[in-house]
Amino acid sequence: MLSRFRSEWSVNAVEARHDILAGIVVALALIPEAIGFSIIAGVDPRVGLYASVAIAIIISLLGGRSAMISAATAAVAVVVIPLVRDHGVEYLFAATILMGIIQIIAGVLRLDLLMQFVSRSVITGFVNALAILIFMAQLPQLTDVTWHTYAMVGAGLAIIYLFPRVTNAVPSPLVAIVVLAVASISLDLPVRTVGDMGQLPEGLPSFALPNIPLTLDTLRIIAPYSFTMAAVGLLESMLTAQIVDDMTHTDSNKQRECVGQGSANIAAALVGGMGGCAMIGQSVINVTSGGRKRLSTFVAGAFLLFLLVALGPVVGQIPMPALVAVMIMVSIGTFSWNSIPNLRRHPPTSSVVMLVTVAVVVLTHDLAQGVLAGVLLSGIFFTGKVRSMFAVRRIMADDGATVVYQVRGEIFFASVDRFVRSFEDEQGRSVTIDVTRAHFWDISGVGAMDKIIGRLRRSGSCVDVIGYNEASADLVDRFAMHDKTGFELGAVPH
Repeated sequence: MLSRFRSEWSVNAVEARHDILAGIVVALALIPEAIGFSIIAGVDPRVGLYASVAIAIIISLLGGRSAMISAATAAVAVVVIPLVRDHGVEYLFAATILMGIIQIIAGVLRLDLLMQFVSRSVITGFVNALAILIFMAQLPQLTDVTWHTYAMVGAGLAIIYLFPRVTNAVPSPLVAIVVLAVASISLDLPVRTVGDMGQLPEGLPSFALPNIPLTLDTLRIIAPYSFTMAAVGLLESMLTAQIVDDMTHTDSNKQRECVGQGSANIAAALVGGMGGCAMIGQSVINVTSGGRKRLSTFVAGAFLLFLLVALGPVVGQIPMPALVAVMIMVSIGTFSWNSIPNLRRHPPTSSVVMLVTVAVVVLTHDLAQGVLAGVLLSGIFFTGKVRSMFAVRRIMADDGATVVYQVRGEIFFASVDRFVRSFEDEQGRSVTIDVTRAHFWDISGVGAMDKIIGRLRRSGSCVDVIGYNEASADLVDRFAMHDKTGFELGAVPH
């Protein structure tokens, strides 16, 4: 335990310096996004900021992936918009606590293993849909406003994309916010500010339980949102963990990450924060800035808290067009643009899965439903593909009294109908069924073999089945209904 703890935290001056600097860069970059995600959810900016502080600090201690950044995210923010609008922020805090409990239970039950069933097409659709929802959430800030707003958004995007050509020492979104804030304040431009959207933090967050009735009605209200938030949060966290694994050539503990995410979300709600999860963009920033250990994640949360306590009034004067520019940048950066030309290059089924995932998410504004639809469709297409990898060849002997059926492929619930229909009524012939190149996967396949043997025997045929592999033979021996007397691997006597 101690050796693992030491390996996950910086243990020398060079590693510590890299982690601290990377954490500071991430903290600076978290401010505009945390505020923007708060606006998306319809809550005060401090709700997202306090959440980012709590989640980053707790996940650095309990998470399963070193150097991964977790904070308030758009993936969770878009889910809770109706909850906040209809019931208020206190119900959001309660839903976030339940979200954390669900995620801890998911970790204990090893539900992280379900990520193995999420195909690359579903992940691409998930990412693209998230980018579209982020962009759509900015549209209210671009309607019924003065021309100054559009000019500032354009200027902000120009700074964001052009400043990195000068230097990458400071995140360009932060530079855009500072420049536009200075221009807005000095010129007294008629644009909305963050302060207009709600009260900003004026000190350290305080511990408090949600001020709501503890009744079944409350549970019925928050439970659907909590399950969706938990699923979306774990999905994005598992995806981000895999990306960081690939970047750092190290492994992560996905089960521990589930428990850590749940604990972090509970802590966030208890200090007045919204739910969150791992952030793909910020995690990449951390790794590329030199962060490798848990210290970088801890510094990101701790330094963000320092900025809020020391510079809270300044944050309130940030113009909203600057945040809109940042969120548009996040949307553009999140979208997988390669997926558009890949629609022609990839198999049609993969493209359909990706497009259906995007469509369901955009229409329902529910990332979990989109991913579920994509996973189910992927399963259907995969089943159909495996089903097509099946053939039965009938070989009649010269004497006309003996028939051999050579079966090739996978015998399971989706292929049993074709399997059964491939056999003819042989009217007393000697029939050998060769399954050397076949595999029986389930009791549906075994039941189909029973049906075939029974039908052939009723027509007076003598039936032999040869070539079962070990796994298929075990399945047949346990569940087949036809005569298994004297059964041996490789043959079933008649």
